[in-house]
Amino acid sequence: MSRTWTIVLSIVMIVVGLAAIAVPFVAGVAMTAFVGWLLVFGGLVHIAFAWRSGTTGHIVGQVLLGLLYGAIGFYLIARPLAGLASLTFALAIYFLVEAALELVLSFQLRPAAGSGWLLFDAVVTFVLAILIWSTWPGSAVWVVGTLVGISILFSGISRLMLATAVRRVAL
Repeated sequence: MSRTWTIVLSIVMIVVGLAAIAVPFVAGVAMTAFVGWLLVFGGLVHIAFAWRSGTTGHIVGQVLLGLLYGAIGFYLIARPLAGLASLTFALAIYFLVEAALELVLSFQLRPAAGSGWLLFDAVVTFVLAILIWSTWPGSAVWVVGTLVGISILFSGISRLMLATAVRRVAL
């Protein structure tokens, strides 16, 4: 029975991933709202548990951190287009840093077999960072939704393949 539900969930993930790729702007705005609500919830948790921090300095720090989380979360919820642009910019910076770290790692592991794949990954990630950054803020309408859609699509495909492989072995 659980394999059947895994297959159903996998197919739903594939459909949702394809929908996000087809309408990346809507998916991006939805992700912005989701991240906003996560930040609001995280801020509330920081404030709620600040009183367990012990010293006054730690309590104040946790409350301030909770307020910052909440403020950013409310900003993303209230202004999803600006929030989407901000998330896209943050993603470009993340890809740029990731590319630099992978480049360094590829040279550190250079004699090892397969280290060329790290260099390849670094170059691809760098190209993605430059592509997003050079077209920002216009890229905000497609980047987050498309990348989330691709991730959900491939997660659905891999789960479906795993569930069908398990089903064949069990039969």
